[in-house]
Amino acid sequence: MSIREAGDREGAGRPRRSPGPLLLGVRHHGPGSARAVRAALAAARPRVVLVEGPPEADALIALAADEDMRPPVALLAHVVDEPGRSAFWPLAEFSPEWVAIRWALEHGVPARFIDLPAVHTLAWGREDDICEGAHEGDRADEGHGGDGQDGGGGASGADAEDPEAGTGGAHAPDSEGCGGGGAGGVDDGPGAPRPVPAEAVRIDPLAVLAETAGYDDPERWWEDVVEHRGAGGGDAFAPFEVLGEAMEALRTAYGVGGHDRDLVREAYMRLQIRAAQREFGDDTAVVCGAWHVPALRQRPTVAADRALLKGLPRAKADMTWVPWTHRRLSRTSGYGAGIDSPGWYGHLFHAEDRPIERWMTKVARLLRDEDRLVSSAHVIESVRLAETLAAMRGRPLPGLTETTDAVRAVMCEGSDVPLALVHDRLVVGDVLGEVPVSAPAVPLQRDVTRLQRRLRLKPEAQDRELELDLRKETDAGRSRLLHRLRLLGIGWGEPTASRGSTGTFRETWRLRWEPELAVRVAEAGVWGTTVVAAATAKAEADAIGARSLADVTALAEHCLLAELPDALPVVMRVLADRAALDADVGHLAQALPALVRSLRYGDVRGTDTQALAEVAAGLAERVFVGLPPACAALDADAAEEMRGNVDAVHTAVGLLGEGEERDPVGGGERHGPTDAGGGPGSVARSGIRGRWQGVLGTLSLRDTVPGVIRGRAVRLLLDEGALAHGEAARLMGLVLSPGTAPGDAAAWIEGFVGGGSGGGMLLVHDERLLGLVDAWLTAVPGDAFTDVLPLLRRTFSAYEPGVRRTLGELVRRGPGVRGGAPGAATGTAAGFDPGLDVARADAVLPVLRLLLGLDGDDPLDAATGTGTATAGAGTATGTTTGIGADAQAEDDDLVGVAR
Repeated sequence: MSIREAGDREGAGRPRRSPGPLLLGVRHHGPGSARAVRAALAAARPRVVLVEGPPEADALIALAADEDMRPPVALLAHVVDEPGRSAFWPLAEFSPEWVAIRWALEHGVPARFIDLPAVHTLAWGREDDICEGAHEGDRADEGHGGDGQDGGGGASGADAEDPEAGTGGAHAPDSEGCGGGGAGGVDDGPGAPRPVPAEAVRIDPLAVLAETAGYDDPERWWEDVVEHRGAGGGDAFAPFEVLGEAMEALRTAYGVGGHDRDLVREAYMRLQIRAAQREFGDDTAVVCGAWHVPALRQRPTVAADRALLKGLPRAKADMTWVPWTHRRLSRTSGYGAGIDSPGWYGHLFHAEDRPIERWMTKVARLLRDEDRLVSSAHVIESVRLAETLAAMRGRPLPGLTETTDAVRAVMCEGSDVPLALVHDRLVVGDVLGEVPVSAPAVPLQRDVTRLQRRLRLKPEAQDRELELDLRKETDAGRSRLLHRLRLLGIGWGEPTASRGSTGTFRETWRLRWEPELAVRVAEAGVWGTTVVAAATAKAEADAIGARSLADVTALAEHCLLAELPDALPVVMRVLADRAALDADVGHLAQALPALVRSLRYGDVRGTDTQALAEVAAGLAERVFVGLPPACAALDADAAEEMRGNVDAVHTAVGLLGEGEERDPVGGGERHGPTDAGGGPGSVARSGIRGRWQGVLGTLSLRDTVPGVIRGRAVRLLLDEGALAHGEAARLMGLVLSPGTAPGDAAAWIEGFVGGGSGGGMLLVHDERLLGLVDAWLTAVPGDAFTDVLPLLRRTFSAYEPGVRRTLGELVRRGPGVRGGAPGAATGTAAGFDPGLDVARADAVLPVLRLLLGLDGDDPLDAATGTGTATAGAGTATGTTTGIGADAQAEDDDLVGVAR
């Protein structure tokens, strides 16, 4: 019995449709389309649901009903022997395809994918990696079907072009937003045939329809016509009939719209529909991009369709589910699904009742969490303003444009800064989906998942900082995992500077899980089935194939951080060979810092670093010998690069000296009373540091060395205490004498006090040096001043604002006693008055009490004769009251709007 006959028997209340399979043309990732699909399926009660997507995923459909499956998710297909060649089909909760699959599973109805198999799509990509056809197809799909979820490609298929997505990228194919591609994105694979521009015009169906209706924005047209249409109680099939007629008109006018691959895909889909009809009759529902509906209504012969599919290339492919994010659904992500506002679409799908009021409540809650003052009155006025704007603009209901304008005017007080936060957190969003453990995965992915669970390190789509204390076993395990994944090219986390500690036992990471990391894991699977085995194999291969000595030393550091003892011997052997053959001092200087940093990790990680210490000491000696000749006769760019090398070596020598002080032999920790004071450790320390100071002294006095390096050498000696202030002033005076070229003198100053190395404070506290610079600057001839000005600006612009302000005060006040002792002056600079500023000191006391946790009768009170216990209590009370009021305001937002 057909659907139509069933409807006649059940009564006239059942919506009626034309005979044949039920074709539901949708806009991918469109909440309006998703609601319409749900209503149509409930009305038609089909015996089978066919969805645009790769048939290889049929076995994975059942996982959509798993309680651990939480969209957004994506189907990932990749070539077995080339995992980087991959494609994604993203699905969100508001995707029509996802709604159709869930309806089928909930009602015990078979669900199948009917788009062109991924084995052909990925093979196409292998033949043509350029992907232009796929991307433009996506754009069209986006237009009409819009959201890009087009499984196959549709409009949104921007992913196909993403170089990180592999060849096929992620969402490739479909060219029509409405009809684009399958469930998510591989439609127009990268290698699809691309028509010559003269032969075909690529179109955006949604944009064409919007322009025809008098709209300049396709998204606004779609919202007015579909998203704001409401559920209603009319014919559930009418929207699809109307949209199908519109697509018919467009395809009559534009043909395939410049998307030749659609002909092949549609031929395959027709064959699958015929097969389903033979099994289930006309009780068949097809959910596809609206662009494909006219082609699927046609009935060419089976032989004609098979002729189009003949000779298609094939590639062996695997498929699985992977987590996806709302951010990756947006067009700007590189894996775009063709929609600008996935968070907004998700809200519209879930908040069918009073969506604007609920959206404004979400915005208010977010801004309150960011410590902005937003009351229930703000929410009420924002809703009213959005509705007024919609009425003035002739729209049935406020859309995203109206709500954004209202939020900017009312809650953000005209500022785009908090509005950018709203757009990032809500309009786009950072929702990360989840897939069940039972989903197919490569062995390496399973090991990664196991370690994530064991270490309680859950992947999250939003950036977050992770502080690790390596003295704790769990944190040490997390550090090893993150370093090993980085070595494998899986950039889940990036190390950042730790706040409040410079010890080697603390690490700070910035974590963010991106969907394409699933592809990186699959690619890394060629190195091993577990994280440690894969990282070890890749480290050994990278060491052998490294191009420079610095690359090998950096790899050695990574091996220590990742705790890969099996890989370290290979890396060290390559390092020793490369270091013996490399005679370039620049290369040696670049390699030394990473090598010396690695020595520090032996303390907290328990790694034997004796071999590293021997190589590091050898490199340092070679740098000491070769650096002075290498610094001679350099141009400005080479001099600046060498200055960086000098700084790096200086830091490395400091660390290496500390290591030798702990263990003069390079073996283990020192023991016994003879190691204290002036024991052998001190000799070793003075040895390497003394030799380095000798090198710096040589650099500071050679006229053939560029001024920026000579100035830097003098500064480093001064900081080490190896050069007296008076001698530094004498050297500066010689360089700034009239006989020195202004350009060379400016470069010397840049090396001595430039950058963020504390040179500004040196000038603040030593007016003798400041006076020398001031006198030289005023004596520079006018014709030479413009030549040295860029150098001077670069030197002083790096200072902190407070330092620049203090220097300005000193210069404005005039010189003190020039040439005297450091800091000697007849006047006083702002902030350096010998007298106590009582008012400023009193202003610090409340903060100081808070930091020290002192009561009102503490010694500070005794000294100042003041008490703050009452004020502190009032502050605490006020804070608590404010928090309670804020929470109450959140609860009352919807109530206030209703009133």
